[in-house]
Amino acid sequence: MQTAYFLESDSSISPADAVAALLVLEDGRYVMQLRDPKPEIFYPDHWGCFGGAVEPGERPLDALRRELSEELNFQVEAAREFTRFDFDFSQLGHAKVYRMFYEVSVTNDAFARFELHEGTDMRAFEASELLVDNRVTPYDAFAVWLHCSRHRFARQGG
Repeated sequence: MQTAYFLESDSSISPADAVAALLVLEDGRYVMQLRDPKPEIFYPDHWGCFGGAVEPGERPLDALRRELSEELNFQVEAAREFTRFDFDFSQLGHAKVYRMFYEVSVTNDAFARFELHEGTDMRAFEASELLVDNRVTPYDAFAVWLHCSRHRFARQGG
């Protein structure tokens, strides 16, 4: 059963600094990856953003470019830092780590050329479809929600 596999695994997990791409198509949809069903990764078999671990000495933007090249054969020309989440795993015997999200605009032509090299599927979703009807990694779901709701954070008054 899917739930048992997801919750009852004894596989070790190693938190690390990571980057993720909010890949936004011209029509506003988000390109997401269905994560592999590997028990040693966070949220296996969930939809999530493309990206991955930052290697020692690597700058986050360079890690993003490397990950998107490896996972999609996509060469990022421009990426804008959107948000960063910090996670404190010290009570579990690990260090504090971050997950940095970048907004990356993707043309329809570039999307048509994506080659999936990691994960079991790739799809473009409207935010409402993704967040309401699908199982999404919680941190990526929050980043997508922040992105599609960013107008709600406009400063009020002076």
